[in-house]
Amino acid sequence: MSTSKRIHTAQGIELVRKLAAEGKVLFTSEDARAFAPLAGLSPGYLRQALHHLARSGWISRLRRGLYSLSGPTFGVSPLHEFEVAMALVRPAAISHWSAMSHHGLTDQPPRLVFVLTTARDLPRLRGANAGLPREGYPAAGFRYRFVRIRPSRFFGIEESWVRDSRIRITDPERTLLDGLLSPRCCGGFAEVLHAFEVRAPKLDVDRIVGYALRLGAATAKRLGWILERHGVKARRLKPLLDAPIKGYRPLDPTGPRRGPCDARWRIQANLPGRVLP
Repeated sequence: MSTSKRIHTAQGIELVRKLAAEGKVLFTSEDARAFAPLAGLSPGYLRQALHHLARSGWISRLRRGLYSLSGPTFGVSPLHEFEVAMALVRPAAISHWSAMSHHGLTDQPPRLVFVLTTARDLPRLRGANAGLPREGYPAAGFRYRFVRIRPSRFFGIEESWVRDSRIRITDPERTLLDGLLSPRCCGGFAEVLHAFEVRAPKLDVDRIVGYALRLGAATAKRLGWILERHGVKARRLKPLLDAPIKGYRPLDPTGPRRGPCDARWRIQANLPGRVLP
């Protein structure tokens, strides 16, 4: 290690110590600049010090200008992946497969943390790997998939606690509907149907029907087809049945366009075998 790098890293570690003492597990470049003099670190060398600290594993760079302490560091516990998600982009809500797992709707652990957002400015990699990689954006040892939607569709979100932090997450009914919209973000359509089965005894039918109508006729028809096979009364499904739509929609939007057509729901049941009773 060069003398310059060793000095920057030693003073940088003192900076980490100061941040940890103040409970700054998440911190910005401005936070670091404010604490730098207390660590004997010249503001002119702050950028280099942060770079060396990140390469040495003392801190993690989450996105431009945002960092976290890598734990356990000086008694500070590492961040939960949902806490990191809340810091990466705003507004944000844990969603899709990650929300299914949180609500106990799936036994399959997701490989990525799925985040619903309306933000235009998403974290991106720098240099040769610039952009958003298909395998997810890496941050603090986790990988994130951002699902960007229109502001009018950012609803059905509740607050929950993870450790000492309050996070936002799609509620079970919204999570199921996101599965109908984007099955690939939820482990596939079969996993989504399984989630409906798990949630069925506690499903808030009025809530999910209201949500579906806000998400479009295709989602409404898919939901109605599924709920009818779970024994939901026809009168509760009437708003879904009455939603106007032209043509048929595949039950699984990612599946092949083949299978029997249900004229009542305008749904093509494009699934192999008998999926629901």
